[in-house]
Amino acid sequence: MTRATWIAAGAAATVTAIAWLLLAPVPIEPVAWRAPAPPARTGVLAPNQRLRGVERVGGQDVAKPEATAIDAAGRIHAGLADGRVVRIDPGTGKGTTLATTGGRPLGMAFDAEGQLYVCDAAKGLLRISPSGEVTPLATEQAGLPFGFTNDVSVAPDGMIYFTDATWRFGVGTYRDDILEHAGTGRLLSFDPRTGQVALLLSGLQFANGVAVSGDGSSLVVAETGSYRLQRHWLTGPQRGTSEPFVENLPGFPDNVTWSPERKVFWIALWPRVAVVDALAPYPFLRKVVRRLPRWLQPDPATHAWIVAVDEQGRIVESLEWLSPESYFPVTSVREQGGWLWLGSLEQEGVGRIAAPPIGRTLPVSPAAQRP
Repeated sequence: MTRATWIAAGAAATVTAIAWLLLAPVPIEPVAWRAPAPPARTGVLAPNQRLRGVERVGGQDVAKPEATAIDAAGRIHAGLADGRVVRIDPGTGKGTTLATTGGRPLGMAFDAEGQLYVCDAAKGLLRISPSGEVTPLATEQAGLPFGFTNDVSVAPDGMIYFTDATWRFGVGTYRDDILEHAGTGRLLSFDPRTGQVALLLSGLQFANGVAVSGDGSSLVVAETGSYRLQRHWLTGPQRGTSEPFVENLPGFPDNVTWSPERKVFWIALWPRVAVVDALAPYPFLRKVVRRLPRWLQPDPATHAWIVAVDEQGRIVESLEWLSPESYFPVTSVREQGGWLWLGSLEQEGVGRIAAPPIGRTLPVSPAAQRP
């Protein structure tokens, strides 16, 4: 080839690449919005390394345990990437397979009879008996199939509350929902007495974790794509209504659990990505980002992070560790018996670390307060 031919070929390739970045079809239709500035890292949110000592219980036999549930005997249960739900002895770390769902089990919770309710991203809402029998319960609501069944919580009266993160995308394409920001998540209920599924909230920005309050009067649901928690009232004069509970969290909220010991909601966080926030008002540029090779797209830092929120919506605990060696990403946290049990979409083994002392007083940053 002559030099002129090389130049022409390079120019053509450049034009083709630019055209691809600007015009190639993508599976998202982004909606413009403005991300709030992150809260100040002061007070309870001051940087720390309190998650540095996380142990990994179960090791390689417990791969990618996204969420946990603990039965009456104190055994840890987790759903794995290979579709198994395992039961782990917290003393020995030995895990045994309770059931296989054939999908991707995520959030799970026990009822008073020891039945395990599981949100499987691919299979919908399931129930697993103590002997390991899997019963499918629901895969749609009012004719609209679940796209990404995510987390579940059982109320004191036995009602089941769960989330469909997005009806448009599945577990392998969840990043597309965050980029699109179209509000396709749902909060739902399942009545085990009638088998009926009801819609409580729609239009949620990646409906993720859900947890019923200790007295059963309300529940909290995480909107990952908007850095916030909403409270939905289940009883009382405000029954059936919703309101902001925590706005402008310092990261993307994932699963939520209620701690009866500490009387707080524990929230697993993914760190914010500054580029994602900056691109929020610009749908066209978000399409360009989606067209980039996966390795060029923005990713969060390896920052393990959890926070606790009290019943007034104030952040009262924050444990984190920014390190490539951290238990990242933390996708769930559950407190029991003086321990915090952590789940992760990427790590091997269920994480475990001693819970902070109950009753201490920490300075709360004004930015962490409910508005």
